[in-house]
Amino acid sequence: TPEIQRLYLQASPSDSIGNWPDERIWEKLHLRLSADDGWKLTEGPVIQKNIVSMRSFICDPMQYGRLYLAGDAAHIVPPTGAKGLNLAMADVQRLAWALEDYYEAGKTERLDGYSEACLRRVWKAERFSWYMTSLLHRHHGYTPFDYQIQLAELDHVTTSTAAAQSLAENYVGLPLEFGEPSLSVT
Repeated sequence: TPEIQRLYLQASPSDSIGNWPDERIWEKLHLRLSADDGWKLTEGPVIQKNIVSMRSFICDPMQYGRLYLAGDAAHIVPPTGAKGLNLAMADVQRLAWALEDYYEAGKTERLDGYSEACLRRVWKAERFSWYMTSLLHRHHGYTPFDYQIQLAELDHVTTSTAAAQSLAENYVGLPLEFGEPSLSVT
C-alpha cells in the first residue's frame, strides 16, 4: 500500500535478527535506495523483521490418489520473484476447474492431469525466482569472474528491450494454458 511496504535486505542466513536494530535497517535502506532524482525514502515504524531463508521446494507429484496439494503445501519459492501467491491461485483455479468437471459431468481428465499441468507452471516460476535471486543478490562464494557475469546479466536485462520484455512477462505472471475456461478479472 502507499503506507506499508515490505522490503528485503540481504543478510547472511546465519545472522541474528538481534544484529538488525531499526536504525541499522533504515541506514541500509537509505544507502540502497538513494536516488539522484530528488526522491527521498520516508521512514516509519518497522512492524516486522526476520531473517528469511531463500529456499525452494517442489513436491512432485502434487497429488496422491484423491489428495491434491496447492500453494505452499506443494511448492515454496523465494520471495525474490514474487510468485508464491500467483502460483497458489493458479493451482486453486486449476483444481476448481477439475472439481467442477468431476462433480458436474463425472469427468476425471483434469483431476488426473492436475499435477502435471500445475508443475509446468511451477517449474517456470521456480526458474524465474532462481534467476531473480541469482541476478539481485551477492553470493559470497562467487569468484571475481562470477561477479562480473552477474553484473553483465544485470546490464543486459536493463539495456536490452528483448531481455526486459522477457523479465516483465515472467514477473507479471504466465497465463494459464490455452483451452482452459477464461478468467474475468475486475
